[in-house]
Amino acid sequence: MQFNKQYKVLFLDPDYDIKYTDEKVDIILSPSLYWIKKVSLPLNSLREVKALLPSIFEDTLPDGIFSYSVYKSEHDSLFYAFAYEDKKVLDVLAQKNIPVSNINSVHFAQSELNNIEHAIYINNDQCLYTKDSTVVLLPSSWIEEKEKLDLSNITLSKHKVTLQQFAHLIDYKSLYGIITVLTLLILLTGSEWFITTQRSADIRAKTDEFFVKEKLSATMFENRSILKKYEKTHEFQTKLREYLTQLLTLKLNKNEKMTRIGLKSKTIFADFSNINKQRTAEITSLLNSTGMPLTQVLKDGVLHLEIKI
Repeated sequence: MQFNKQYKVLFLDPDYDIKYTDEKVDIILSPSLYWIKKVSLPLNSLREVKALLPSIFEDTLPDGIFSYSVYKSEHDSLFYAFAYEDKKVLDVLAQKNIPVSNINSVHFAQSELNNIEHAIYINNDQCLYTKDSTVVLLPSSWIEEKEKLDLSNITLSKHKVTLQQFAHLIDYKSLYGIITVLTLLILLTGSEWFITTQRSADIRAKTDEFFVKEKLSATMFENRSILKKYEKTHEFQTKLREYLTQLLTLKLNKNEKMTRIGLKSKTIFADFSNINKQRTAEITSLLNSTGMPLTQVLKDGVLHLEIKI
């Protein structure tokens, strides 16, 4: 890796004191500003892994609007997956009086400080520490000897994070629900318009004003079509998450393993090695019991599954 440091590097944590002057800087995010999971998946493409990140973190994250990032470690071949709230990071930057326009790059502590050998003092209550190759924050009282954080000679990795300044204004995961609610509201207004004939002129004017303001389609027929489209998309995404969860949590014997998983059109493909006829029957019976529509082919000890969504 070439050494090409041009800017001052700052460690960003809500409770860490930093001295900032009006200059361009690189930012390293404290573990308090992101969630991390180390996962092993039979995938090579980061694009395929990124598509699974919301499902991977689904049962971990609190309520909020999250962005996701992932990279593959060169040391242990694991995928390091991250979830973070853009708004929370931006709020801390504002708290430290660091303008976004002066930020050159943003990185996770995991990718930049995973080689620290000693505990690093952050404040009287917390310190940085590497445990099982993961950078974590620990209570300062747990470790007696702590060193001062020195980023003056650090060489940053290629793993960067892009902060979305306005991501917190739109919850993309709830977008389909919002459109559904708006469409149902329009349908309700239409019913009111037919029933209350004495106020029809006033309701028509308000409906037209609402359509223009919300930039909706001109007819109820078009809006019903939009509603059906998003309902189908929502149903597909729900089934996709459900089926992937069942496949990824499938209990396999010691010598069995998943060698491939992917999605093409509306079909999930999954391969399992070292499978015999008895295990094929057990696995397919278990998956069928969950209502998963699948077809299977066993050839040379490899079980190939195709699941229609």
